[in-house]
Formats: sequence, structure tokens, C-alpha cells
Amino acid sequence: MRLVFIGDIVGSVGRKAMKLNMSRIKQTYRPDIIIANAENAAAGRGITKQIAHDLFEMGVHGITMGNHTWDNKDIFTFIDDEPRMVRPANFPEGTPGRGMTTIKANGKELVIINLQGRTFLPPLDCPFVKADELVQQSRKHKFVLVDFHAEATSEKIAMGWHLDGRVSAVVGTHTHVQSNDERILPQGTGYVTDVGMVGPRDGILGMEREAVLRKFKTQLPVRFVVDEGKWHFHGVFFDLDEATGRCKQVKLIRRDEDQVIME
Repeated sequence: MRLVFIGDIVGSVGRKAMKLNMSRIKQTYRPDIIIANAENAAAGRGITKQIAHDLFEMGVHGITMGNHTWDNKDIFTFIDDEPRMVRPANFPEGTPGRGMTTIKANGKELVIINLQGRTFLPPLDCPFVKADELVQQSRKHKFVLVDFHAEATSEKIAMGWHLDGRVSAVVGTHTHVQSNDERILPQGTGYVTDVGMVGPRDGILGMEREAVLRKFKTQLPVRFVVDEGKWHFHGVFFDLDEATGRCKQVKLIRRDEDQVIME
């Protein structure tokens, strides 16, 4: 299976970058399945039904979320009815939506699991315990992808080692900065600490620079707004073994409005 995972889509600039890049991504990597994190797709905060529809129309097969899942109230109108979307599985019992689903496309099946870290983020249920539970439930499936939406690098790396050999790939999301540590772990799990983001290149993690700088310099309350301007596009490509589900190749995707990098 050829799998592309796209990093956190941020605001209208991120959605524009998706429209401009999806055709090239499909031509270059010939993915069977494309998954994207879209918890920042609606003005940097959450997602709407229309945006989810637009992403599916572009060719995204499944959507993962994170700590901003509930920031746009529109999500409550459709998340229970959208089997192609997952939110962190370690949210409290009774939370709308699902934390794991099976994506079927181009004759392939991929289980996607979404988890959220607890270090420097709200104290949800233990993601490691929940990972064990869901991986056990998905044991009959050959291909399993885990999106671990977490702040701490150490927590993400720990999850990679925790799941090595039990899932096809573990990707980190949330910090919006692509890490240069893509690898195949010893037992065959593809891994990267953070996939990066799709959105404004010249902001600070996608937000307008001046507001973020004001916050750091004054510690006063400020309103963060998604930046405009040029985009960059981050993702990761996995080539997964058809017989074992293990990762054979992992390659970062990094595109820029001014130039194409690492293609």
C-alpha cells in the first residue's frame, strides 16, 4: 500500500495549498490512500461540514483531528455520521464521534487511530493504554496508521517505540513544524515525530506574527488569527509491504509556494 499523510491543514491558506498541490501529490506518489489532519482547517480552529466535504472532494480519504476538535460548533452536526473522520480516541467516554475507523479506497483497507498526548495538553485518558486497546481491536487488519496529536517530542517518540511492530506507521501532529527524523523502527513501523503543517509559511505556526510576538513580549491577552500570504505544504509518504503491513519506505513531503523541496 502506498500511503500519504498530510500535516495539520491551517485556515484558508492551508485549504488553498491543498487545492494547488493535491494533483501533484497524486501524480508523484501514486497513493492508494490519503489521510490528512484537519483540526485547524476552519480559521485555525476546528472544522466544518463543508470543509470536510471539500477535502474529500479533493481526494482525501480520511481526516484526523486533535485538541481543537470541538472549537467549531458545526462539528456536532455531522461527526457522528461521518465514518471517514476520527477524533482522539482517549477523549472521555461518551464524547461524540469515533477514535478509530477503517478507510477503504482503491481496493485497500487502512485502519486509522487518532490519539492525543497529555504532556502540556489537557489530561485526557492515557493514550498508551488506549493505543493498546485499539491496536488489539484492529489486529485482523494488516495496515494500521496512528496519528498521535501531541505537544512533547518525547511523548511522541515514546509512542513510536511503544507501537513498533504492531502498526504500520505512527505520525506525530500538532506542533506544525516538520521534524527531520523520519525512519523505519526496528520492528517495521514507519515513524516521524511531526509531519508539519499545510498553511501560511511566514506566520508563527500558521498564526499572524505580530500577535504571537506581542504575547511573548508582553504576556498580555491577544487574539490569534490565521496568517495570510504564501503557503507551505508538509506531508509524509509511506510504502507499506502488502504481505506484512510493515513499512518499506518513508519519505518526507515538503513543498513551498516559491519552490519545490525534496520531491
